[in-house]
Amino acid sequence: MKVYITGISGFLSINLVRYLLEHGYNDISGIDLVDFTYPERDKIEFLQGDIRDKEALKNSMQGADIVIHTAAALPLYSAQDIYTTDIDGTRNVLEQAKAFGVKRVIHISSTAVYGVPDHHPLFETDAVEGVGPYGEAKVMAEQICEDFREKGMVVSILRPKSFVGPERLGVFAIFYQWASEGRSFPMIGSGKNRYQLLAVEDLCQAIFACMTFNEEKINQNFNIGSALYTTMKEDYQAVLNEAGYGKKIVPFPAAPVILALRILEALKLSPLYPWIYETASKDSFVSIEKAQKELAFNPKYSTSEAMIRNYRWYQENKDRFSAGDGVTHRVPWKQKALGWLKVFF
Repeated sequence: MKVYITGISGFLSINLVRYLLEHGYNDISGIDLVDFTYPERDKIEFLQGDIRDKEALKNSMQGADIVIHTAAALPLYSAQDIYTTDIDGTRNVLEQAKAFGVKRVIHISSTAVYGVPDHHPLFETDAVEGVGPYGEAKVMAEQICEDFREKGMVVSILRPKSFVGPERLGVFAIFYQWASEGRSFPMIGSGKNRYQLLAVEDLCQAIFACMTFNEEKINQNFNIGSALYTTMKEDYQAVLNEAGYGKKIVPFPAAPVILALRILEALKLSPLYPWIYETASKDSFVSIEKAQKELAFNPKYSTSEAMIRNYRWYQENKDRFSAGDGVTHRVPWKQKALGWLKVFF
């Protein structure tokens, strides 16, 4: 069985490649704009290319039995790149998969499709209403997947919470750097809100179920998240405890912090994009009951355990990182104005 992965050089996909190799899948191929620079390079077939390029998709997807679509332009990309990659690119992937007679497609969506919800937990039956280019594009990409289901294709749609683990940097690297330097860390709001995350290995488990379970079970939409999570303050404090310096999460009133970040955003000095700082002080969790029932989904890690596991990987590898451009999860995001506050923590 040949497994084809879009966005194969990304944080999720390298963990998925390793997961599949461990489970005996040795025929893996994929495409990505970014070069595949991991040690597993000689164990896969790789084409550096763009899913917006139909010819590149055609050349790289040949012979695939299963397509796992992880490629996406993340929120800090331009609106044009987000729409063309996440919408047009998704349509290209589904069209080519259908043309090749691919048995299953697994689409990695996001809980961003729920917009700004007025209740929790969120269920797969709740209305979708994406906010901003990224959320809107994720909603439209799901609709494309549903259109191809109606054409007879088997398409799993997974809606994961933000996931962390080995190779994850991005915004989390800011927090991990402060923790590793023995600093306390500021939090937007009281931190008493419940904010569910997900271990990347547990997401791989859900993807694997969609590869192997009965078609009727997996031809649906599924929320994916950790089963155990406390408050945001407690889960982030667990990382500071792991760091071992006796430092604390320091809550700040949400309204003035958000106002300050909006100003910094206008000045291009904010290390965070609006979706993060506007929702960081609010509840954010989904029901995973459907995945538990239909996919036998059994998360191995709690939210705090997933973050600690990611922090340990960061500690082991931090000497080879340099601040990136703040666009992908593969590089640490720049601290920008937040770096000025270090002296106070």
